[in-house]
Amino acid sequence: MHLNNIRIVLVNTSHPGNIGASARAIKNMGISKLYLVAPKDYPSGVAVGRASSALDILDNAVLCDDLKEAIADCSLVIGTSARSRRIPWPMVTPDKCAELLIEEGQQHNVALVFGREDRGLSNEELQLCHYHVQIAANPEYSSLNLGAAVMVLSHEIYKLSQHLEEENQEVEQAWDNELATVAEVETYLKNLEQLMTQIDFHDPENPRHLMPRLRRLYNRIRPDKMEINILHGIVSETQKKLNKK
Repeated sequence: MHLNNIRIVLVNTSHPGNIGASARAIKNMGISKLYLVAPKDYPSGVAVGRASSALDILDNAVLCDDLKEAIADCSLVIGTSARSRRIPWPMVTPDKCAELLIEEGQQHNVALVFGREDRGLSNEELQLCHYHVQIAANPEYSSLNLGAAVMVLSHEIYKLSQHLEEENQEVEQAWDNELATVAEVETYLKNLEQLMTQIDFHDPENPRHLMPRLRRLYNRIRPDKMEINILHGIVSETQKKLNKK
């Protein structure tokens, strides 16, 4: 049961020590891919010191300018969230999070995303995720250190992967076509928004949560590459017909 396609993404981390601690945590749990989105202080000797014997994780870490870049080639993205949002999003438990990541990670790139130490992920970043995961903690003091949160969820992944190895289970690919990536869905949604604006169905100045709700819809149904291509074709042909008038 390999974990090679699972990546841990840290967004806008402010303290380099948390990057080092996260690198150590994921190596402990058999995960090798670390993506860093616009860290405030990196590279850093503090990160190296906290990483201990996980320097290979830091050496191979991928630096990205924003979350979209970090998850562009992923078919499944799960974001950590400490609180409920204005628009409800599918929420999973840590053990279910591990199950989803391991199952899909046998065939596709997947990501587990952690936000900033002080305020987590923004609403816009959370809307790029297919699911949100929340770690249950003492309601009187529920704020986890970033490195600790990475360890808790990484341990769930490792624990389940070991169980599956022991049971000698194989994950079967459940679909006849490769799932669309985040980047492919985002490109389609951008073109769809342009079309809806053109036919006066969508007002960018008064969006009324239309695009977040559509993004939630497509995240829920998880279209494959063929389906996204069909939807692209419908939008493109409609635009051509409109532009001829």
